[in-house]
Amino acid sequence: MNIAIRTAGFGLMTMFVSCGVGASFTATPEEARGIAKEAYLYGFPVVEMYKTLYTQAVDKKSPNFKAPLNQIGNTAMAFTPKDTAFVTPNADTPYSFVWMDLRAEPVVLTLPPIEEHRYYSVQLIDAYTQNFAYLGTRSTGNNGGHFMIAGPNWQGQQPVEIDRLLRSETDIAYALYRTQLFDEKDLAKVKQIQKGYKVETLSHYVKQKAPPTAPKIDWPKPTPTMSETPDLFRYLNFMLAFAPAQDVEKDLLGRFAKIGIEAGKPFKPSDLTPEQRKALEDGISDAKAEFAQFQKDKVNTHQVSSGDLFGTRDHLNGNYLYRYAGANMGIFGNSAEEANYIGYFVDKDGQPVDASRHDYTLHFDKGALPPADAFWSLTMYDGKNKLLVANPLNRYLINSRMLPNLKLDADGGLTLYVQNKAPAKDLQSNWLPAPNGPFYGVLRLYLPKPEVTNGQWKMPLLTPANPSKQ
Repeated sequence: MNIAIRTAGFGLMTMFVSCGVGASFTATPEEARGIAKEAYLYGFPVVEMYKTLYTQAVDKKSPNFKAPLNQIGNTAMAFTPKDTAFVTPNADTPYSFVWMDLRAEPVVLTLPPIEEHRYYSVQLIDAYTQNFAYLGTRSTGNNGGHFMIAGPNWQGQQPVEIDRLLRSETDIAYALYRTQLFDEKDLAKVKQIQKGYKVETLSHYVKQKAPPTAPKIDWPKPTPTMSETPDLFRYLNFMLAFAPAQDVEKDLLGRFAKIGIEAGKPFKPSDLTPEQRKALEDGISDAKAEFAQFQKDKVNTHQVSSGDLFGTRDHLNGNYLYRYAGANMGIFGNSAEEANYIGYFVDKDGQPVDASRHDYTLHFDKGALPPADAFWSLTMYDGKNKLLVANPLNRYLINSRMLPNLKLDADGGLTLYVQNKAPAKDLQSNWLPAPNGPFYGVLRLYLPKPEVTNGQWKMPLLTPANPSKQ
């Protein structure tokens, strides 16, 4: 396929291809509904990733813009309720962001050495939201180094001075850095560490002539409902142009082509007949219903953990429902060995948590705090918008570094108070403020110990502390 077609986006694409999706839609309505369900689960993470790419690296007017492609953007403070680019953001570790365009040549990421007791990581994510590798404390240590990220088509030699070569299966990839922040007084130190994060193209790093520039990309502007309607397939076609088909998925992609989903091809919902559109919409509804049931049966009951939903292609092993669930509930989550996330969506009785109806307590027995080699953190989110919760304390989380300031129970255990209104004054050190409505909490364990994954450590459950307020 002509490279101009593959990368030029929708506007230029129609100059080469006169027909829209209608001509390539060969499935019967019944068949189309089943394919649309599969394609929606498959494509949703890719399109959600594109939304973040666009707002962080393409749209310079966006309040969430960080840096152009192949440059680094740092956030020098932890997330607050004003940050809306991510749902379920992590407020423990200020982020740095690099969106990588690997079409022309690899990119070299340089990490500085940092002190031994501080956790940091660089999560490397391909366009499918799969975590293909990590750099940092667990994987490469705290001594820093030079790491080369190459795209699927690069054929060159690894320079001697590069510590490690890592390969992405897609031409667009994401490097998401997390640098542990101890407290507000520690911000200056985190900024200093972030200044040491360097990003260069390979030719710049080895001081050689750059290869020919890759064609300019005509990025399609996101729309408010793009992830909820057949319009999603338009953006999926665009992004698949940067993702060479994997052998294991060729049959799947062949089925998708029956409803007009093909890498780099135009997809115009306006070309669909009413019957075709209804089939796609019904398929999307089927996918959402399957996820809702999965969330109720498996996620809320903790039969499936975050470690099941995030990881490499091999780890996910073709489970597109899991990949969809991860992108839907907390995109760009860590792989199990890097961090474990436990979601608090229901109370001990299986009822959805709502701080307009109940106050809650979360009790850890003595010696049974979350086992993590780096640190743990419990963060509060608004159940409606999945963002941090504004509150008078500006406290969005309680973590292990705060233990000296928390009040222990008489028996040495720890009780946290999860509620909308402030508890009694002597309990406020242990208060995690909740919105006046639905909420959820996420307990993150960085570098979790074996007893987390083998089930020896049992997570405590939220307990309603009072009768219904209504």
